[in-house]
Amino acid sequence: MIQLIQASAYFQVVSLAAMVDAGLLPDADRRVLVLANGSQMPEITTPLRENPGFDALAARFDDVVDLGELLWPRRPGQFNPRNEELPLFEKLLRHRWNLGEERVSLVLESIQVNPAQAMARIFFDAPISVHSDGLMSYGPTRNKQSMQMLQRLRETIHIDLVPGLEPMLLLEAPVQRKVLGLESLAAVFAELAAGLDPAELDLPPGAALVVGQYLGSLGILDAAAELELHHRMLLAARDAGASSVVFKPHPSSGPTAALQLRARAESLGLGFEILDTDLLAETVITLMKPLVVISCFSTALLSARYMLGTPVIAVGTAELLQELGPYQNSNRIPVSIVDALLVQKLQTPAEAGPNDELTPLLRAVAYCMQYENLPGLRGEAAAFLEANYSRFGAHFKRRRLAALDLPPHWAHPRRRRHWGRRLQRRALRVGTRSLQRLARTLQEGASRASR
Repeated sequence: MIQLIQASAYFQVVSLAAMVDAGLLPDADRRVLVLANGSQMPEITTPLRENPGFDALAARFDDVVDLGELLWPRRPGQFNPRNEELPLFEKLLRHRWNLGEERVSLVLESIQVNPAQAMARIFFDAPISVHSDGLMSYGPTRNKQSMQMLQRLRETIHIDLVPGLEPMLLLEAPVQRKVLGLESLAAVFAELAAGLDPAELDLPPGAALVVGQYLGSLGILDAAAELELHHRMLLAARDAGASSVVFKPHPSSGPTAALQLRARAESLGLGFEILDTDLLAETVITLMKPLVVISCFSTALLSARYMLGTPVIAVGTAELLQELGPYQNSNRIPVSIVDALLVQKLQTPAEAGPNDELTPLLRAVAYCMQYENLPGLRGEAAAFLEANYSRFGAHFKRRRLAALDLPPHWAHPRRRRHWGRRLQRRALRVGTRSLQRLARTLQEGASRASR
């Protein structure tokens, strides 16, 4: 059997290499790594093949193909063939990727969106495994999946970024859970770092590392709010005792924000360097050994803390919990995780044992996000909110609780309750009038028929 393994980011390539080393991927006669660059602006970002250390990672696979090159000028995320085109694309991919007529299995990163969903539709009878490299696997499935898709799912493979925390991705499907331990991932990052010379980066010792995110590009914050958020990160670095800051912008962000942040750093008396590199944050941390890593809700915060043992600071998570919209935004669970662990100082499930508070918090948030897909979580979500809303209210929106009729009812917006009752009365009146019109129509029809 040939195994097609999709990756849309370089961190995924690293995590998949670690999964191969740990023996977590399903057995296959031949493994083909399918690159599908998921960048918002792939034209101006470094191709996955050109990232430092890629060749060493690619050696774990039998072949490497690039879906983006095949689809150009269409981006992989835009790949959404019509049903009648699926057999044609299967023939094309089998020919271009030298698959022949052999059976195929799929290891996909996200079956909710394209191109993963498109590949699942093209190879319609292939068993599916889902791999996850970040915090979103701890959140619920974004969209309701068809029964045919659910029946093909075999397992999920996730990194133990939050030690002991069970993912809620595909909670509605009977899948096997496989866990990639942080020690396996750390070994791959150590391999990548060993092939580099720290002197080439020329990083100041004892500096704070600020990891940027592209919140403005995603429409989560406007440019001014994102600049203020980064300014608060500079203040956190200064308060932590750093005399200089190394800023690693997100690969998809533009240069303007970094230049504005330099002026802010100089006004605070901080040295400031922009790290222009394609190295992943974890590789930089391994080489640099910073005083502290600072970000908002980047995955690098948790990999730095739990995998690399580096101090971390999260900034702006409480405000972002309220800014995120709609409530079911897929970033909500990652923000809740970082806020709960690094701001509210909860323990991970592995640390807390039977006193785990993080898991019930996230399950309550997940129910509020995707209540239609996860009706079985309603009872425990209600019980958690009744007992813990005063401590964890920032993770929930009052209007959402009111719409779902969840406790505590005293937190429901008053106007929302009145509006809801008016809406119910109006719906009842409309329904009554509709029934009356239907009854009259039936009576008139029966009268005409009897003549």
